[in-house]
Amino acid sequence: MKGQAAVGITLPQLPDDLRRQEAHAPVVEGGPVIAILARERQALDRANARQVRTIQFYDDLTSRYGTRR
Repeated sequence: MKGQAAVGITLPQLPDDLRRQEAHAPVVEGGPVIAILARERQALDRANARQVRTIQFYDDLTSRYGTRR
């Protein structure tokens, strides 16, 4: 839609935490496989929690500014 960019709404910055990507768990040679799997699952839990925070951030924006389509 023409002119929407000029409405004067300044969106908040996306929190830095939401831009971060989660690294895979390090593989320690000779370490037990179950320990590697446990660390990888912890990394996945952190990534999933970050995704939830991103969705909440976006939903908050759209509820405040009514821009959801």
